[in-house]
Amino acid sequence: MKHLIMVRHGKSSWDLGVEDRDRPLKERGVKDAHKVSRHFGAFSVKPDVVYSSPAIRALHTCVIFLRVMKIPYQKFSLADGLYVFSGNELLDFLRDLPDSQDKIMVFGHNHAFTEIVNELGDVHIDNVPTTGLVHLSFNIRQWKDLKRGKTERVVIPKELSI
Repeated sequence: MKHLIMVRHGKSSWDLGVEDRDRPLKERGVKDAHKVSRHFGAFSVKPDVVYSSPAIRALHTCVIFLRVMKIPYQKFSLADGLYVFSGNELLDFLRDLPDSQDKIMVFGHNHAFTEIVNELGDVHIDNVPTTGLVHLSFNIRQWKDLKRGKTERVVIPKELSI
């Protein structure tokens, strides 16, 4: 059994006039990351490894989750393969994951995340919003065999009252 927990980066700022990879989170992005990580952390689903896009907004969102969920930094890696915006490129990254890792958490970007949760999950999601989390499970042993699985949980920040 494999588990994939996908988190879209938090709300980011366009105000600084920096390159796309360097856009920071807005205050709302920081607050939503705390809210969603506290909520999801209550379910005791701990990833074997956490990967983040190198974009600052994704990395900052990821670090908040690591701290709030008390995930050791040794389980964290930056992954250039997550700085993608198409589902096909993201699927290539996912199918290349080491089979020894059963529970994976990834931080990245739309439109790739929305495409993949709809291709691989059994619940349609119009749009994974900023700081949206989708937990999928798959009855497979190898990541290369990734195909439609089950949508275990969808966490949308604005739907949380925490």
